[in-house]
Amino acid sequence: MTERGQITLVTGGARSGKSALAERLVLRHAMPRIYIATAEARDGEMGERIAQHQQDRGPGWRTIEEPVDLCGALRASDGQGVRLVDCLTLWMSNCMGSADIGALVVTLRQQSCPVVLVTNELGQGIVPDNALARRFRDDHGRMNQAVAQAADQVWMAVSGMPLRLKPFGENPDDPI
Repeated sequence: MTERGQITLVTGGARSGKSALAERLVLRHAMPRIYIATAEARDGEMGERIAQHQQDRGPGWRTIEEPVDLCGALRASDGQGVRLVDCLTLWMSNCMGSADIGALVVTLRQQSCPVVLVTNELGQGIVPDNALARRFRDDHGRMNQAVAQAADQVWMAVSGMPLRLKPFGENPDDPI
């Protein structure tokens, strides 16, 4: 473990393989694995998605369900293992306009154990047709930029393939 926990951001579009990539990156660490889930099963379809993610992960993960107080969940779980936050997009949506990105970045920089964060890449789609959706997309893009700036590593999943953006040139399956 280093003086400060490594921050890794994984981005990509819907069904790009970003969660699977993030899980592979977590497995590189020889420490307990903690999954911080921001999703809530508000309907049957979302419940099925959550169940599929749990099945795909398999055993060996402790789950913390925290849709809003992400900073609190990170502080409370620090020192207990590598954390996978899935996902920042849902967290921001759950906060309904009150997501404190500055506090998130400060909290991430204070962690002693690694954190891998998953987010969606919303800016590559069409421009939304209403002001609220455009504001969310813009705020989300600013959040991704702030977290990417603070991150030691940034990866993008494209069609199930990993693309390293920061720093360049490493296989996600290589040992640390």
